[in-house]
Amino acid sequence: MRSIGNRGNWWDWLRRAIPAIWIVGGCLLTTSHPAIYAQEMPEDVVKHMREVHKQFRGEKGTLAFFGDSISVSLAFWAPLAYECRNVPPELDRALKLIRKYLRPECWRDWRGGQYGNEGGQTIRWAYENVDRWLERLRPETAVIMFGTNDLAQLDEAEYREKLAAVVRRCLDRGTVVILSTIPPRHGFEEKSARFANIARQIARELKVPLVDYHAEILKRRPNDWDGALPAFAGYDVYEVPTLIAGDGIHPSNPQKYMGDFSPEALRTSGYGLRNYLTALCYGQVIEKVLTLSDK
Repeated sequence: MRSIGNRGNWWDWLRRAIPAIWIVGGCLLTTSHPAIYAQEMPEDVVKHMREVHKQFRGEKGTLAFFGDSISVSLAFWAPLAYECRNVPPELDRALKLIRKYLRPECWRDWRGGQYGNEGGQTIRWAYENVDRWLERLRPETAVIMFGTNDLAQLDEAEYREKLAAVVRRCLDRGTVVILSTIPPRHGFEEKSARFANIARQIARELKVPLVDYHAEILKRRPNDWDGALPAFAGYDVYEVPTLIAGDGIHPSNPQKYMGDFSPEALRTSGYGLRNYLTALCYGQVIEKVLTLSDK
């Protein structure tokens, strides 16, 4: 079956081609920096998310993505609804849970500004609009990743303040939050690392699950994650055989690795890696929080 994220979908290709910034194993939680990779969510996070979920009054199985163009692109998340290959056991387990639990419209339909994800946006946009999204969507879970656009516009203090506020407002409505660090960005390597650390700190302080996308990219390709490097000249912007596209900003999405979750694919396709990490985390949230918090 054709992958949803295939560039044969001209509208998705257009979204991914726009030079606006996008947002993005198991559920990763950091207790210090550098990141510590955990197979399981820490018990204090599980306990807190169960308490948050007890306040939830919306429809089970709803999942929102609050972010920029990394989240609005159908290369993110939607391909997991289709047949995948070279699936490791941990992802196979997560996908079985997700495909049984997730509302159908949350695979690909909840995209665009009215759903909390749009190209070129920053955490300021989320800060101004998140209450409206929560009222309209009433999502059981929300994946939040802002920061790549923010690197050129916000200082660290404002980023920290507004990101924490957006997370809290979700929690106050009974929405379980999965927070994600941003990927590294060409020309903003140090600042993107500091922004990633801010997200880690907020996840720790507010006791929410964290997908440490930034750390996972550097773990797999510490020296050549950047598709804007001269070594990758000549490739199509999204076809570079590394984790960040040729523009140095967005995740890569090579056609060859569509729906592939082999070790090589997870160090070559930036979107594939984000899909893998997010699925592992959401699978744990389903298993440990969403289906148990009322028991």
